[in-house]
Amino acid sequence: MSAPGPLGPLEAALLGLVEGLTEFIPVSSTGHLILASWLLGRTGDPGLAAYEIVIQSGAILAVLGLYRERFVQMLRGFAGRDPAGRRLLVNLLVGVVPALLLGVLLKGPIDRWLFFPRPVALALAAGGIVMLACEPLRRRRAVDGVGLDDLTWRQALGVGLVQCVAMWPGTSRSLATILGGLGVGLRPPAAAEFSFLLALPTLLAATAYSLVKDGALIAASVAPSSALLGIVVAMVSAALAVKGFVHWLGHHGLAPFAVYRILLALAVLFLLR
Repeated sequence: MSAPGPLGPLEAALLGLVEGLTEFIPVSSTGHLILASWLLGRTGDPGLAAYEIVIQSGAILAVLGLYRERFVQMLRGFAGRDPAGRRLLVNLLVGVVPALLLGVLLKGPIDRWLFFPRPVALALAAGGIVMLACEPLRRRRAVDGVGLDDLTWRQALGVGLVQCVAMWPGTSRSLATILGGLGVGLRPPAAAEFSFLLALPTLLAATAYSLVKDGALIAASVAPSSALLGIVVAMVSAALAVKGFVHWLGHHGLAPFAVYRILLALAVLFLLR
């Protein structure tokens, strides 16, 4: 069987759309990109796998734009002029450490055993069931939860440890960190905001690592214009998804996302029979 050719602009735009719409909502962007690659007939294409990490830069830019005031606050905190900003910066650094350390140790086995449609479908289904089980917790935290400025470093570490579960593709980093935030006492919108902010150092590290390690492979697999198109599409769709999800979470629950995950998992497992 011949290797697939370079990624075309339509494929790059499709993958960018999938990345942007799913990165920050609890349905697993990695899982969806694996499924999209499978549907495009590119399962196991190393160049495409590396490119899928790079288009996360579009999602990073979206959050940087939407939460620019938080980043200014953290910069003031770094300069010693804003205690709340310094506390948030410390919490993000503490929260990202577990995933970075464990990711280095487990990347090989994860890539080898879990980056396939069946493990993704199982994780999607399991995550959907967990979301339904945690819906009473979300309702309770909407009443008794605290804001992001009240988060302690110990609570941030707890969220970071829960984030490690999302290394199984299909679980969803957003799902793990939002539920982790609710578990340590954050209100739903605050849990979502911390999830978005916590994603940035993780995504930045993954993108930088992929560019350094697989830059030549990506260049051979995706034309610069197609790569740029995918990143732009990811940025625009991620911005829309974040704004829509925060509004939804503030007024409704996670149940529709849980049902979607379970139905998608069943559809994938049916096609894999």
